Amino acid sequence: MTTDTYTLVPEPAEIIKKKPMTELEAFFELKLKNRELDHKPGQFAEISIPGIGEAPISISSSPSKKGSFEMVIRNAGSVTNALHGMDAGDTVGIRGPYGTHFPVDEMKGKDILFVAGGIGLVPARSAILYVLENRDDYNNVTILFGSRDPSQRLFTDELAEWDARTDIEFFETVDEGDNSWEGNVGVVTTLFDMLSRKPDPQSTYAVIVGPPVMYKFVIISLRDLDFADDHIIVSLERHMKCGVGVCGHCQINGIYVCQEGPVFSLDQISDLPEAI
Repeated sequence: MTTDTYTLVPEPAEIIKKKPMTELEAFFELKLKNRELDHKPGQFAEISIPGIGEAPISISSSPSKKGSFEMVIRNAGSVTNALHGMDAGDTVGIRGPYGTHFPVDEMKGKDILFVAGGIGLVPARSAILYVLENRDDYNNVTILFGSRDPSQRLFTDELAEWDARTDIEFFETVDEGDNSWEGNVGVVTTLFDMLSRKPDPQSTYAVIVGPPVMYKFVIISLRDLDFADDHIIVSLERHMKCGVGVCGHCQINGIYVCQEGPVFSLDQISDLPEAI
């Protein structure tokens, strides 16, 4: 366990931008007053409001972004509800960053297949942006994104930008369409049939982030393509209350997700069926 002061004591951070994204999610840009966050893609931080509490939130911006960092926060409890009532200029507490990260260095020179579902795009975006910023370091890059319905789509401007790029493949779907939706309708695994090339399991890393029910079916699809478990990267969602392996809220058998995760290769958790 690290004993760095910043991992244990919240530091003041100013909200410098806030905007709604969906009915439940809002985008926040924050700035630590005394240092850079210096996170890696896939890590999280603890955000706190004095007198109310603290919550673990994924960091959504690329680590290349300096001066501020970004989060998307779902209104799902007392802390997040209070955050949704705050605005630019307000101050919150930040601890972290914590946890493991997507192996963006190990994946250099390889193909990458990102599969994100719903709010899983939030942590995946940190790695996606980093890879796109360093595009020449990676081979083929494919992004698959699924939402429950069009109203739940996140970062819509960026989705349009990814769709317009010619140096990556981007496909999107919704579980249920509406009168405005002209794209694919179906679960995210239906997008595998739209790929221009069959992923090479030897040279491709698959990065999966989404709701628990999504993991099972995406992993089945990847195994049907002969992906080995060490080339399947997942990020687990658990209530990482303390972030430093003390409280035990995120424990799965002997694993503390806040420290040994949240990012794992599938072979690291293959003997923990309750993890997925």
